Amino acid sequence: MEALFLVLGLALLILGGEFALRGAIGMARKARISTAVIGLTVMGFGTSAPELVVTIQAVLSGNADIAVGNAIGSNIANTLLILGAGALIRPLICDPHAVRRDGAFMLFTAILLCGFGLSGGIIAWQGATMLGLLIAFMWWSYMRDTRQHDAAADLHEEVADETSGIPKRTVTITIYIVGGFAGLAYGASLLVEAAVAVAEAAGISQSTIGLTLVAFGTSLPELAATLVAAYRRHTDIAIANVLGSNIFNILGVLGAGALFGPLSFSDHIVSIDQWIMLGSAIVLLPIMISGWRVSRIEGAFLLASYITYMGSLTIRF
Repeated sequence: MEALFLVLGLALLILGGEFALRGAIGMARKARISTAVIGLTVMGFGTSAPELVVTIQAVLSGNADIAVGNAIGSNIANTLLILGAGALIRPLICDPHAVRRDGAFMLFTAILLCGFGLSGGIIAWQGATMLGLLIAFMWWSYMRDTRQHDAAADLHEEVADETSGIPKRTVTITIYIVGGFAGLAYGASLLVEAAVAVAEAAGISQSTIGLTLVAFGTSLPELAATLVAAYRRHTDIAIANVLGSNIFNILGVLGAGALFGPLSFSDHIVSIDQWIMLGSAIVLLPIMISGWRVSRIEGAFLLASYITYMGSLTIRF
């Protein structure tokens, strides 16, 4: 029964996230918000909506280990699994301006999170600071896009334009948003409850379930978007989606989650997993900078690293 609830919860999260994202884009377009801003803000929030709702639900239900494991595991999956799989389909072209800006900030957020892990966790004021950093970065990016309209701004516009099936009528937009968030909320509740039950039945920690099953499930929208972008030869979008999602997962998802309750880091996350997350970010940057592309060989290396990491979790627990 738990397996059925897991599948149903994941399905509702994915569908709810898609509906909420398209409704939010429709609302932003109706308000005449620029495409670049939509790509920078709405898309970044929308692709991380499953992680955000799962994190809040996990904290509220007293299962903060799942929340932390989900965010860290999602970033590992984004970097190693998603970019690796995308590069195997087609080498991923990296825009130098976007990589320098978003890639550097992604690395900064990973270092910041490791610092919080060493201090024991994230409490409310630290979460508020993380959200403040996210807002400041988005505002700075928006001002830079508006004034210079460089390649990074063009990429944000391309990300927003890539999403199809956007509602145009106010009633339809409302239905998409309300229905989407209802699906997210109910799906998160089912997923967290089922994940806790699976962890207890299997005798493994909740943080491990968060790092593996929950993280993989909530990363499925990014995986699907990356594979489609690679197939359509819009490979720069794949890079932008992952960099933006990694930033939102740390500052937005964990920052918001800490406002609902303290986020503690389990011993094995502090000693191993957070450093794998940081290491994957450090490895990714020179891969992207060298030739401004992620080749198929490099993609195979990233994917093999993810498989190895998942295997190590199986052996460890």
